[in-house]
Amino acid sequence: MFHTYFLRENVTILPTTIKILEVIKRDKYIVPFCPEKIIQAVEKAQQATEQGVTANLAEQVLEGLNRKIKKSQISVEKIQDLVEIELMKSDRTDVAKAYILYREERTKARNAKSFDTMASIIRAESNDITKENANMSAETPSGMMMKFASETTKAYSLTELLKPEHHFLHRTGAIHIHDLDYYPTRSLTCVQHPLDKILENGMEVNHAALRRPNGIHGAAVMACISLETAQNEMHGGQAIPAFDFYMAPFVKVTYEKELKKACEFSGSDFDKLIAVPISMYKEKDLDGLAGNERVIQHALNRTINTVYQAMEGFIHNMNSIHSRGGNQVVFSSINYGTDTSPEGRCVMEQLLLSTERGVGNGQTAIFPIQIFKIKDGVNLKKGDANYDLFQLACRVTAKRFFPNFINLDAPFNQHEKWTIEDPSCYRYEAATMGCRTRVFENIHGEKTSIGRGNASFTSINLVRIALETLEEVEKEGLSENEKWARFYGKLEYLVEEVGEQLKIRYDFQTQALAKQFPTVMKYLWRGGSELKPEVPIKKVMNQSTLGIGFIGLAECLLALMGKHHGESDKAQTKGLEIVTFMRDKCTELKERHQLNYSLLATPAESLCKRFPKLDRVRFGKVAGINTREYYTNSNHIPVWYHISAVKKMTIEAPYHALTLGGHIAYIELDGKASENWQALEKMVLMAHHLDIGYFSLNHTICRCLDCGHETSDADATECEGCHSDHLDVIQRITGYLVGTTGKWNEGKKAELRDRVIHS
Repeated sequence: MFHTYFLRENVTILPTTIKILEVIKRDKYIVPFCPEKIIQAVEKAQQATEQGVTANLAEQVLEGLNRKIKKSQISVEKIQDLVEIELMKSDRTDVAKAYILYREERTKARNAKSFDTMASIIRAESNDITKENANMSAETPSGMMMKFASETTKAYSLTELLKPEHHFLHRTGAIHIHDLDYYPTRSLTCVQHPLDKILENGMEVNHAALRRPNGIHGAAVMACISLETAQNEMHGGQAIPAFDFYMAPFVKVTYEKELKKACEFSGSDFDKLIAVPISMYKEKDLDGLAGNERVIQHALNRTINTVYQAMEGFIHNMNSIHSRGGNQVVFSSINYGTDTSPEGRCVMEQLLLSTERGVGNGQTAIFPIQIFKIKDGVNLKKGDANYDLFQLACRVTAKRFFPNFINLDAPFNQHEKWTIEDPSCYRYEAATMGCRTRVFENIHGEKTSIGRGNASFTSINLVRIALETLEEVEKEGLSENEKWARFYGKLEYLVEEVGEQLKIRYDFQTQALAKQFPTVMKYLWRGGSELKPEVPIKKVMNQSTLGIGFIGLAECLLALMGKHHGESDKAQTKGLEIVTFMRDKCTELKERHQLNYSLLATPAESLCKRFPKLDRVRFGKVAGINTREYYTNSNHIPVWYHISAVKKMTIEAPYHALTLGGHIAYIELDGKASENWQALEKMVLMAHHLDIGYFSLNHTICRCLDCGHETSDADATECEGCHSDHLDVIQRITGYLVGTTGKWNEGKKAELRDRVIHS
């Protein structure tokens, strides 16, 4: 039997006396309305139930349709939607279920919208389909092929791989199952690369065997190859959890090579000079230096220059190497900040300086997403070994958006085994995958980010639950306590359904063979190297996480309380209560299924538009709730609400301890941020003080689309370089950057227009 949630799928349409005259078929032909077809369908559904046929049920459905229809011409899909709704309202919920199942079976026999979808891709139209991912072009031949495949496999996943209940919840906008197009492939979302193992032992890619690099250039290239190759086997992002630690040994190798060359040229004793410890890789002028000091400094200068070139090459490659059928650059992230060795510090400094300089003609690099790990005693205050690098990171992010900052001192990011004296302490540090995905806790082994990732995630529409609850309050006259009891009942039901849906998908994923993911399983996934090619990956899949996400907490609170958590302490208390409830349900699911369920503060891109669009169909326009083109991401304060930076961070901080599947906090700054990086340092320190887990600073960069020149003047109308008026802005969309907002979907564009500065 369907849960009562299915009984609330009413569409708010004003009653009308206009009868249905014509029906628009799926092939766009218009035919006369035939009520007998509805009667036959309802009777067939009744015959499929144990109770059998109830007199006049079909006629009641027709009468309900007639009251709801406003137009004389209506689509066949709309008629079927309304039939579902009328059956749900009746006493025969068993007939409603039978009708829905029958409709799902009919859907399997056809792909109603496939030809229209394909045609829109061929015509390179700008719509929700072609702009689903702002960093993926659907206009190139390879991009078109990706979209053809994507739309086809989504339809297959919905009709063949999902339970009808889960299909229904997704289709109607109660939940959103992410990455449906990759569902049939059994692929996983993301992974944190144990790059040290690859650099030490080499790897095989297709027909090439890559040896251990003999310098920093080779190490940087192999990092690119690891990220790119894995991206072709997964549907989410790729991350390196300790880029500084992994690259550091190859700085030392490069220095030894440069010193040996210098000794051969000068006649110096290499064995003697290689024993001289290097406390800092700092470039100096050779004038005034002589003897061994000059030879060592020459080798240091050459090494620093080589490291810079390697980091510059790494960044350029990550912005130009295509993956996923040659269509999209790798969705890549690198974490760094805590290696205090001279070599690790050299890597970070040259990486940051290259990022600051920019790519090409000085443009801001879109990838990799850089994440600087902040930790007191390591880099956070004067006297800490890497404090100068933290300040440099603040300077660079003021100009280039990156790096973001992950707070290793937040209680939930701490590890009991971490100690600054341990040269491999990175094993016990939390790391983030770019836009926000976090993998750290583990009920099946060591608490670590390395070699682990998310299997899949599904998001819940909190606004839908709130609007349904309000509808019932008005209809049934519920008290305040009854209202919240009804809300939590619906929320509990959806969390349980999403938990089941994720478990079904997980079981499907575990059936994949190790050979289907030759790079991920052989080199990256925790325990994967122990699997033989023909063995299913089930044995190691328990290292993954299953994410239950949510969107629209702010609009949910507005609907039920009249204020969101940014403007009311009472609403903040309720918001934390709602998110805590979901966190606790995830804990129950974790214990019940013995899998790493976690609550995720969803990064909604196309979803931010999809949910309110469906809710407007379901409830009509509800002022202040679903009238914008987007819902607010997860637990964020609405982008349009004027609030100080400190207050925003204070309100959002407690949610980070509850959303261990991933979270992020933003502060919006004006275009002059690059002129005052010290102010950004203070904001990062404030975020650290408030135990915010992951943090980034947004500002606007205006880019010339003709020559690439950039300026911090968001209101510029003409390029200072070539005087072109072909300008656009670079901005953060959900955690990552997009080179032009022209690629954003309409929901995200509307959100961008509404964003206000946090003073």
